[in-house]
Amino acid sequence: MRVPLSWLREYVDLPATETGRDVQAKLVSAGLEVETVEQLGAGLKGPLVVGKVLTIEELTEFKKPIRFCTVDVGRANGTGEPQEVVCGARNFSVGDKVVVVLPGAVLPGGFAIAARKTYGRTSHGMICSGDELGMGDDGSGGIIVLPPEYEVGTDAIELLELVDEVLDIAVTPDRGYCLSMRGVARETAIAYGLPLRDPALLDVPAPNSYGYVVKVADPIGCDRFTARTVVGLEPEARSPIWLRRRLQKAGMRPISLAVDVTNYVMLEVGQPLHAYDRSRLDGPIGVRRAEPGEKLTTLDGVQRVLDAEDLVITDNRGPIGLAGVMGGANTEIADHGDDAGATTEVVIEAAHFDAITIARTARRHKLASEASKRFERGVDPQAAAAAAQRTVDLLVLLAGGTAEAGVTEVVAPSAPRTIAMPANHPDRVAGVDYGRESVVRRLQEVGCDVYGQDELVVTVPSWRPDLSEPNDLAEEVIRLEGYENLPSTLPTPPPGRGLNERQRLHRRVGRALAGAGYVEALNYPFVGEQVLDQLGIPADDECRRLVKLVNPLSDEEPALRTALLPGLLGALRRNDGRGSHDLALFETGLVFRAPVREGIAVRLPVHRRPTEEEIAGLSGVLPVQPRHVAVVLAGAREQAGWWGKGRPAEWADAVESARTVAREAGAELIVRQGQYGPWHPGRCAELAVVIDGAEQTVGFAGELHPRVVKALHLPARSCAMELNLDLLEQASQGPLRAPRISTFPVATQDVALVVDEQVPSAEVEKVLTEGAGELLESIRLFDVFTGEQIGEGKKSLAYALRFRAADRTLTVEEASAARDAAVALAAERTGAVLRGA
Repeated sequence: MRVPLSWLREYVDLPATETGRDVQAKLVSAGLEVETVEQLGAGLKGPLVVGKVLTIEELTEFKKPIRFCTVDVGRANGTGEPQEVVCGARNFSVGDKVVVVLPGAVLPGGFAIAARKTYGRTSHGMICSGDELGMGDDGSGGIIVLPPEYEVGTDAIELLELVDEVLDIAVTPDRGYCLSMRGVARETAIAYGLPLRDPALLDVPAPNSYGYVVKVADPIGCDRFTARTVVGLEPEARSPIWLRRRLQKAGMRPISLAVDVTNYVMLEVGQPLHAYDRSRLDGPIGVRRAEPGEKLTTLDGVQRVLDAEDLVITDNRGPIGLAGVMGGANTEIADHGDDAGATTEVVIEAAHFDAITIARTARRHKLASEASKRFERGVDPQAAAAAAQRTVDLLVLLAGGTAEAGVTEVVAPSAPRTIAMPANHPDRVAGVDYGRESVVRRLQEVGCDVYGQDELVVTVPSWRPDLSEPNDLAEEVIRLEGYENLPSTLPTPPPGRGLNERQRLHRRVGRALAGAGYVEALNYPFVGEQVLDQLGIPADDECRRLVKLVNPLSDEEPALRTALLPGLLGALRRNDGRGSHDLALFETGLVFRAPVREGIAVRLPVHRRPTEEEIAGLSGVLPVQPRHVAVVLAGAREQAGWWGKGRPAEWADAVESARTVAREAGAELIVRQGQYGPWHPGRCAELAVVIDGAEQTVGFAGELHPRVVKALHLPARSCAMELNLDLLEQASQGPLRAPRISTFPVATQDVALVVDEQVPSAEVEKVLTEGAGELLESIRLFDVFTGEQIGEGKKSLAYALRFRAADRTLTVEEASAARDAAVALAAERTGAVLRGA
């Protein structure tokens, strides 16, 4: 919202010495984001005057049209003689009043004016356009042609209000009332402790049955509609300079008198308005939802196919406007140059529309407008009648029109909004003793009616739809009392609290993977069903239980992720495509799966702890949100160099990353051959843990399927792993303990067992561990061999077993006995045979 300081002074009697910077500081202190203060006319120096064109000589000997003019500037040039000026513009004629800058003047941007010879003539000054004076686009595209009533020699700097300060305010969504001079003036008056001249305080005639007929079929979408009619508008009437300049300073382009007046009142009061050419209306004005497939050509000339949720303005022919967004071309106000004839009768619409409906319509049609920007943030419904009256008054004053006696007002019944709040609630929120009197005074300043003593009943003003809870009222008190006055205090944390076990595990896992050479990659938590198809996820898999977003950032990814791999593989593809081919990435984060039963999540209270029933009810309808960890690898896992050959990343590295995570969780990971979704069926490990005595799958690791690699454009033989961290935490064997250091030596025994190729090495390792007993300190598979020597369909697994006792040095016999017991149990359970036996 651009706020000219000269316009703001009409509503608040600011001290004459106050500058735009001073007002900016006050408003920032009150919580408004005043981004800049623009100095209009900075460096401008006269003489800049009104002149009358006396003669025009066309110079035709040049490549482009040039005119040599004489202009009467009165006594402004010191002689009273006509001023000779060379000009290339062609939108003015003899007798027109124009703006002339004389030698010695300086235009904005430091452009000094002097007499100079050009095109064979001497030009003593310039005839100015709006751009040259820093006025912006006025729609004419050329020289400023003034109305004939202005006297020659009049100071144009003052006439055109070229020197001013404009505050550019970034209005947040909850402060929609500040998208108007009325709203900003209210905040300024409060900040300075001065009275406000409210432009919406007008005498408005009572509704009657003589007004233009309006039928509202959707009172929820439109709870208020005011219609007024003005007839007898003078076709040649133009917007006065003061009106055009205020629109330009506020960032709007003047168009025609009727349109300029509606835009001016919108900026002044905050109520968007629309003016219809009554001669182009066919029957009563209606408000309803659109029929699917209906079409409307809006004022921008685009034909739009309407949606059933769109709120439209209609007459007997059908839609004539998108309510609260943009009017239709078939009822457009015709200017004096229109072939169909100028508009002389207008019907003024001042309505209040549902904010959500307007916001969705504007986004659906990609049609943001000044009106929709205000409606979607909340417009004062009580200001509609005053805005319509203000528009009528200006049209009567500036266009010579006559206001018809009829006043139409369709209003849906509504009660004022009230909020109950303890008088000391702002004190408790801010930690400052404001006292009841300050609280009541501040709430009354923002327009609230306040009743009660210790327990206040606050009636919220109609222009503040953002005030709905006691905390909203507390915020108003705190900001007006000054955020800078809040004491800076550090909260004292209660003893014995910190990160919970889930959070600590999350951090440990991240550090462990980073230590193993992985780089963390954070991705957006959004997916589309297409990527699940590309990953080969089965149709009945729980990863297909997507939580769809109502307003997604991208139509291609409208759901929350159910796994980390889609985003992580996308990061792998992007990095590989930009020249980084040796990659090891990881991510930890939440995934989201739709709840089993549907329902509406209730809003939990903040003034007390929710009950167990409330928490359980909320948890039942919220998405399931387990925490996962995933890694992806491609290219070289170990670089080649003078130290060795290096090696590429392979499925075993993905499995090892899972073991790294499991060690941090203190869980025993079961690794066996598996088959799932994106992984290669021959190089996929299923990862499981034991929870409450039962094995439960927690993830998969291995090499990705070639079809997935091709579909996602990944590097060849990419590998990946994904685990459910929450299930790993449940399988934890207790807090991690420091390893026990023994002073006694270790006894190492190696065994090589021949088993069927189908027997998993993990199963053999598990049985050996069980058979070796308590003396076994560690076991490691160090060799796998297949060949003719051991027979077809067989493999040899070589393990290194380390034995140690805590209280003595083991004898050879004790170590050998433990080894033999392990081998015997392996033979019984897996059919293993000691190689070479």
